[in-house]
This record gives sequence, C-alpha cells and structure tokens, in this order.
Amino acid sequence: MGIYINTGNEGFRSARKSEYVDKSGLIAVVNNTLFSEARFTCVSRCRRFGKSMAAKMLCAYYDKSCNSRELFADLEIASHPSFEEHLNKYPVIYLDLSEFVMRFHEIDVVDIFDKRLREDVLRAYPDTERLEGDDLMDILTRIAESTGDRFFFIIDEWDAICREHKPGTRTMDRYLDWLRRMFKGMNAARVFAGVYMTGILPIKKYQTQSALNNFREYSMVQPRRMASYFGFTKEEVLALAEKYGMDFDDLAKWYDGYQIGDELSMFNPNSVMQALEDGTCDSYWARTGAFDSVSEYISMNFEGLKDDIVAMLAGGWAKVNTTKFQNDMAIIRSRDDALTVLIHLGYLSFDRRKQECRIPNREVGMEMENAVENTNWTNVVETLQKSEQLLRATLEGDAEAVARGIDVAHDEETSILSYNNENSMACVLSIAYYYAKNDYIIHRELASGKGFADLVLIPRKNVDSPALVVELKYDKDADTAISQIKRKKYPAKVAQYTDNLLLVGINYDKETKTHSCVIERWSGMTS
Repeated sequence: MGIYINTGNEGFRSARKSEYVDKSGLIAVVNNTLFSEARFTCVSRCRRFGKSMAAKMLCAYYDKSCNSRELFADLEIASHPSFEEHLNKYPVIYLDLSEFVMRFHEIDVVDIFDKRLREDVLRAYPDTERLEGDDLMDILTRIAESTGDRFFFIIDEWDAICREHKPGTRTMDRYLDWLRRMFKGMNAARVFAGVYMTGILPIKKYQTQSALNNFREYSMVQPRRMASYFGFTKEEVLALAEKYGMDFDDLAKWYDGYQIGDELSMFNPNSVMQALEDGTCDSYWARTGAFDSVSEYISMNFEGLKDDIVAMLAGGWAKVNTTKFQNDMAIIRSRDDALTVLIHLGYLSFDRRKQECRIPNREVGMEMENAVENTNWTNVVETLQKSEQLLRATLEGDAEAVARGIDVAHDEETSILSYNNENSMACVLSIAYYYAKNDYIIHRELASGKGFADLVLIPRKNVDSPALVVELKYDKDADTAISQIKRKKYPAKVAQYTDNLLLVGINYDKETKTHSCVIERWSGMTS
C-alpha cells in the first residue's frame, strides 16, 4: 500500500460504518467510459456535496491492491453488469491537491506533488527503468508498456491550485502544462483506463474552449447523466427523516431547493447528515469558507446585479447566461459571471430549461443575508431587519403600522426596484415580509378561486399562525383590494390548508407616495 498509489479502501470503509446513502450508481456511469474516448471525466460540484466521498468510493472500487467486494455487495452497483468486470482491477493513483496547496502555497507545488507521485509509483514498481529527466508521465508510460497495467487516476479538489493562484502566474501555467502533459498527450490512452477529477469549478476556458477539451465535464450547470449523484434526492431524504424521526418539511425548508439537471428537488447532503446527527435543523453553510468571495462578487454590482440579489431574496428568479464564464473565480467581468460562479459555489440553484437562478433554501438564504450585510447596501439590510416587525404588526391586525412599515420599505427600495404597478409592489412586499419565510411558505400569484392572489403566506407545519392572503392595488384603495379577495374567492383555495386566515388589502397612492392597509379576519361566510 502506497501513499498515493494503491491506497486501499479504508476511506470508503469508514464511510460505510456511518450512515451511508447509496450513490454507487455513479460507478456504472464511469465504468461505461473506461478505455473509450470518454475515459477522461471531470465532475465539479460545490463544497459539502460529496465530492471527496465519491472519490473515496471510486478508489475502493477500482484499487487492485484490496478486496472491496463486501463494501459494495448490498449497493446498487453490485447488480450492474459491469460490476465484476472492473472491481479491484486497476492500480489507482489518488491525489488530493488541497493538501498540497495548504502546505506549499508559496513554493512550486506542482514540482513537489509530481516528485512525490513519481517516488511512490517507483516504490510500487521497483523494476521500472529510470532515466534522467523522467517526469511522472514518462514513468507511467514505461510501466504500462512493460507490465500491461492501465492506471485509474483520481484527482480530488483538482481546481485547488486554480482557486489560489491567478491566471498567468508561474504556478498556474505550470499546473495547466502538467495536466495537458498527463491527459492530452499521445500516451494518455495507453496509460489510463480512466481518469476522474473532481472539484468546485469546471475546467478553465480559454476563449470558449476548455483547457482540457478531451474531458467529459459534469457540473452544477450541466450535470448530464450524473445529476442524481450530486446531492440527496427527495426520496432519499424522506427515508432518512423517517429513520431518524426528523420532520421532512423542516429538512426541505432548510436544505432542499437545488435543481440539478433533470433532478428538480435536490438536498445539500452534508447539511442533511449534520442535521440528522444533531437532531435539529441549523445552518452549516457558513463553514464552507466561501463567504468572503460571495460578498465580494455581489458588491461588484455588475449590470444591476444588486436588483437581481434583492429580487432573489424576495423569492424570485434571475436570468443568467452561464456560457460566458471562464471557470475562473479570479475573472469575474459581468453580472452573468458573478451569478454563474455563485451557482458553482452552491449559493444559487440553476434551472437549465429556463436559464434562471434563485436562492435554493433557508440555509443558503441566511448566508446570502449575511453577505448582503457585508456590503454597503444599507437600505436593503434595514428592510430585512425590520421585516419581523412588519409581520408582527400584520398578525396583530395593526393596519396603520403595516402601512407605515411598507412606506419605509418602499422608500428604501425605490432606487433598487421599479415601483409602478402591482407586480413591482409584490416584489417590494416580498422583501418587506422576508422574515415570514421562517414560518410561512410564500407564494407569488397563487392560483386561487377565480384568479391569482398577489401574495399568499401559508403557515408551515406546526406553526400556529394564520395564513395571509395579500392583495395589492396601485392608485386605487385598500378596501377595493379586500373586496377583490372576497369576490374572486381567494380564501377558498387557502382554506384547504387552514381556516385561520387574515385578508390583507394594500394600496399605493402615487400622488401622496404612501400606502394604506386594511386587515380583516376571514370568517368563511364570504366564500
């Protein structure tokens, strides 16, 4: 057993001793690429989404120095036709680049890890001829020719160097040259049965071309067939919630919301597991280490990025073109670049059909709030901080306090969002009621009765508060808003959730630039 070659299956064995959600189907996807033109795979996903776990699983499966049959016997991959063909059949090289970057940040990290890999490989193949000037690829090629062995190479945190060193620096240029030498040269197909790289970012682009265009890439933007292996699915979390006696709705509020390819409901796996272990939902996202970068990106405010962040905090979506991003966190030149890097970092969920992004859940929303507070957007921060007071006033039926609170929110938000119709009012109201997301599921334009209610707040499970049906009017009056709620029978739809309901009518007078509000408790007689 070596340090980097044939490291065995202990990493995955430890994982199997803990709660393990079966993601072994990923092995079948990789097996289908072996010895083909598609043998070079790069899977990028955000922190805490199981990158290293997948790498350890692949190491245990392919490594010829150990017997991992019992580790996989009860998993999905064991029933796949390719299971026996590739189980423990290859010398595996496993390289975690984050370890080298942390230890050797200021010196030539590429020369260091290449030398250590060479030394470890030569210890495993002591009869290999050594020539002066050999690099790692020279040695692997000679071994492949003399023994017939084909290697499986795993690089965990492949982009750790890219995140620490700017483009054009000696280390970055040296690293990209090393990657090309290893995986794009004429001998790569003769040496490797397969290559699997995983990190946060897809492979860096030059103009529109990937630096390693022979790699098949799977990312948060384009996960292809690996979408279901990027996080926990709804079905997997339902099973975990039942096993641990946790409330699934709480887990969904905190950790669901990612749309990854065709998977429309994906959970952050690390946060789910920590919540199950702790027995309570909390924010574990702050420990990912990307907070400062997020604050920096949104502070740039490219092309109205501030408006997009505010709209997403309000529960909305933002259009994004992900194709322009060069997959380099040091090169952020536009609004689209900033939004795309936030998708790769996991701060935004991406709907590839609509080409839109949004804040996925409560956990990430809290961190986005913190990032906003770290900017100079004092007006937005103040509105968010006052949203608890506004909700309390609404529940207490204090219509005058609600009107005053929305006046303040509107004054503070005027420079951020246009405010000339009911739709723009709804966006401002969503920010004003931001605190309500803790206890309510908030719907914009919910289909109800004979039309669409502007804003409907339905209490979450185990929350003993009334539902709210909010109707907005622009330059009319609040009583008209209440009358419309009753006339179009909006409460009938909400009554299936609860019969405890408040009707809230809000009007904006464009001459006085003030709001008026009427709040009524629904008796059920008007429906």
